[in-house]
Amino acid sequence: MRVISYNLRKHRAATELDALVERHNVDVLCLQECDSADIPEVIHGLRLAHATQRNRLGLAVYYRENTYRAVDMRLLSLKKSLHDRVLKPAEERMLGVRLHDIDAGRDVIVASFHAAPLTALNSLRRHQIRTALAEIQHLGEGLPALMVGDYNYPVFKEHLGQHVREQGYELSLSDTRTYTRYRFFRGHYDFATSSGFTIDKVTTLPQGLSDHLPILVTARVTAEAELGVS
Repeated sequence: MRVISYNLRKHRAATELDALVERHNVDVLCLQECDSADIPEVIHGLRLAHATQRNRLGLAVYYRENTYRAVDMRLLSLKKSLHDRVLKPAEERMLGVRLHDIDAGRDVIVASFHAAPLTALNSLRRHQIRTALAEIQHLGEGLPALMVGDYNYPVFKEHLGQHVREQGYELSLSDTRTYTRYRFFRGHYDFATSSGFTIDKVTTLPQGLSDHLPILVTARVTAEAELGVS
């Protein structure tokens, strides 16, 4: 499975999506900061599974419709930061989709996630991540799950990795930094957390119109998950 996660920076990079999907032969596309009123139903063979509706800066998940079938989805509002309460940029910060792999005859879960901005504490973001990872299991307990997105967590990532592992997930960073807008805050912001998947690599793609660089996650279901071994 090849998954791209991309924070569009208030929808500015939306025009790049067709070329990204085509160039990298993507199976699933997870977006953050997209305008749900201005996104197409299909992007180069990928079908829109769902998009948030109550956000000024929304989430969306697309899937390759000749490979997968969307079975179920789940939206989640997470604990709010002061920034969220005042400016209200995002109410729903996790969108999970259960996909049926037509050829393999099994289901997997893919989620798009957008944590609170840097004005919030890391402890709040850890709470959001922990809640989101627990919630996506309601789409299918024990199914292979992959949550990608803008985690807004550039420092103390080892601490975050420990918390994620305690929930039975692994944290994967890309090969180079994914945010470049401000010199002081440059670093890794866009991650993947997974359970039941082997992450072969996470590649940072070239920068476009967004201040975030898209990441390409190459993943495969583990042998244990294929056999249904917990």
